[in-house]
Amino acid sequence: MSSFSIIVISVITLHLAAGFGWLIYKLSPRKEDKNDEDKPQME
Repeated sequence: MSSFSIIVISVITLHLAAGFGWLIYKLSPRKEDKNDEDKPQME
């Protein structure tokens, strides 16, 4: 493989990894959400 192909494959792989990381970050529950859900149960 040429060095150009390696660079292109590396950029695509890093882009996919960043996309999955962003999705996990967006879909993960927040601490504020957990606290808001716990408050009515404690009352």
